[in-house]
This record gives sequence, C-alpha cells and structure tokens, in this order.
Amino acid sequence: MRKSQRMGRKERKLVETISIIDVDSPSPTSVSMKAHSNLTKQEADMIKRGFLADSSMILVDFPRRRRSKRKIKSKNATAMQNKLDSGAFECYFQNLWRSFSEDKKTSFTYLDCLWFELHRKSAYKAKVLTWIQKKDIFSKKYVLVPIVCWRHWSLLIFCHFGESTKSETRTPCMLLLDSLEKANPRRLEPEIRKFVLDIYKAEGRLESKDSIYQIPLLVPKVPQQRNGEECGSFVLYFINLFMENAPEDFSTQHFPYFMKDNWFTPEGLKSFCEKIESLKEKSDIDELL
Repeated sequence: MRKSQRMGRKERKLVETISIIDVDSPSPTSVSMKAHSNLTKQEADMIKRGFLADSSMILVDFPRRRRSKRKIKSKNATAMQNKLDSGAFECYFQNLWRSFSEDKKTSFTYLDCLWFELHRKSAYKAKVLTWIQKKDIFSKKYVLVPIVCWRHWSLLIFCHFGESTKSETRTPCMLLLDSLEKANPRRLEPEIRKFVLDIYKAEGRLESKDSIYQIPLLVPKVPQQRNGEECGSFVLYFINLFMENAPEDFSTQHFPYFMKDNWFTPEGLKSFCEKIESLKEKSDIDELL
C-alpha cells in the first residue's frame, strides 16, 4: 500500500500560514499554526477567520490559493442546500447582504455567525462583546444573529432593542426562527438570555436585569426542513424574506405577522437557492478578474 494512501485514511494535521496582528505589536507577523487532529471543523474555521488564534491576536489576512476560472463550475440548488459549515454560510450571507439596497439595510445590522458560539466560551466572551459594541445595535430596528449550535443552524432576531421595554408600538423582543421544531428551539433560551444580558451590560444600558430577562422570546411556527441538511439554507432564506417583509414598527400584538408555517413553499426555497448560488458564482468570478 502506498504511503499516500495510508495517510489518506488518517485525519491529517492541518498547517496553515496566516498573517496576524498582536495588539501589543505594531506590525503584522507571519506565524505557523498547527490544528491538531482532534480539532473540530468549526474550530478550524474559527482559526482561519482569526477568532481562535489567540485572545490577544486579530486576524487581518489569510492567504488563499487563487483558483483558475476553468475550475469554477456551475452548481445547482441541491448543492447549495447541503449542510453548510460556518465558512460557507458566511460567504453566502455576505453575497446576499450585498444584494440588498442601501435603503433596506439602514434598519438592519447583523452579527457574525460565530459570535454567539464564541460568547459561550469564557475565554472569548469579552472579545465578542467588544466586537458587538462596534455594531451599534441599539440604533437599529433589527439585528440578525445567525446561530450555529450543536451542528444546527437557527436565526435569532433582536427587534427594537433601542426602545423602552414599556413601549407598545415598537416592542423590544426577540424572534427565534428554527426549521427543526422537533429539536426544541427553546433549549437555547438560557444561553440567549445570558448573551443579551451581557450585551446590555457592555453597552452601559440602564435597564435592570429583571427587565432585560422579561424581553419576550417568540418562536413562530415557520416552515420546516425536510431533511438534516437544509437548516443553513433555511436560515439564509429566513433572512432574505424577513428583510423584505419586516414591518416598520414591530409589535407583539400583531405577531407572528407573515412568519407562519406556510410562510414559503419548497419551490420558493429552491428558487432562492439558485439565486444565492448565482450570486456566489458571480462573486467568485469577480474575485479572479
């Protein structure tokens, strides 16, 4: 048996060269980082995107091998609906975000899809809260928070966090959209509550802990995925349709608005996946020009 074949059967160690900036150092430094064989795919992606290199380091560049135009192949909607890792999700999301008009985006902002998971790790909690502060979420009507937890995607949305908790027309609340209801979306609620409380504290808000914990967490009965692979695609479609249909002033009195179990059809999802894949392909081609 060839040596290369034997290696192929083992989980190889990954060695990447990345450029980082140490906050105590004025210039970038190239280092070699070894991801051990027991590193999860999500942790490897965190390292590539600069989240787990070191709590004192910030990723500024990650060299990628340029691909030949001839290697870019057309993909169909089925390919896009496969299980998405955080890197693929972020790529699709950024292309989707750029497709919206500037007027549409003024009421929205978003958090990186890894920040919620990183906040659960005490070593990175302070760093995540610093990143969130730069998003100025209390000036926005809606904040999109994609979550990947226990290898499943769901979408958390903060509504009117800048408004008084006593407001009736613009109700501060949270929406949790999950395409796998049988997995019990509310099992995330304790972590979500801690996350939100820390955000309010980091911003120096005057709301009490009790009032923050009383912010409603609403879980509408949204369309459900048909297999174990579609959750990432559903979250992207939730984002797309919510940005198109969100009311000017969200009030719990009219909940769930358009977010119902017949919100969209499988055909609509397929059409969306084809659209988002074409945006990705265009982005890949533009990157090479």
